[in-house]
Amino acid sequence: MRHIALLLAAAASISMSSAKADMRITGDTGGLILQYADRFTQARQSGERIVIDGACLSACTLAIAMVPREQVCATSRAVLGFHAAWRPSASGGRAASPEATRAMMELYPTEVRQWIGRHGGLTTHMIYLRGRELTAIVPDCATAVAAGGGGSVAVARTRRVPGAVARAGSQTRTVARAVRDPSVLRPEMPRPRLASQQWR
Repeated sequence: MRHIALLLAAAASISMSSAKADMRITGDTGGLILQYADRFTQARQSGERIVIDGACLSACTLAIAMVPREQVCATSRAVLGFHAAWRPSASGGRAASPEATRAMMELYPTEVRQWIGRHGGLTTHMIYLRGRELTAIVPDCATAVAAGGGGSVAVARTRRVPGAVARAGSQTRTVARAVRDPSVLRPEMPRPRLASQQWR
């Protein structure tokens, strides 16, 4: 986690299946919240299926918050890692953000919020959701495919592409609004504000 500040974003390689594109996450340590919000908003809108097939840590966990349940599945190798939001401080350390942490929590499904609560809440220490606890919340990919949850699972590797998701323009402003205003995604939720685009 020491080098997370050096990682600007992660973008999954995308392969086309006969039905839709699948995004396979195999080892994603997270990055900037707004970049992940942009990434998963695009997947939500396109109908792209998210296959969690390894580590999906920190901001990567927005996949289960921003993409409908029927578009996300996890393999037996999937691990989700959660921690409190932070941003780089002027001294080179980390500045915690209760406000950004609350905004992230409000985006997660109720089952995830309950699981996080049972495991001590979001702190500076990573907590991991995996195995049976994970498949109780996120559909198993084998079951999802058998139940008609989409085309074949595309085989792709996660690769790091610095700045690949960062871009200016109306789409970024829309995503920033979605993160600052979760009611855009879930109308019943309160409207917290995130003042910084550097939250992780």
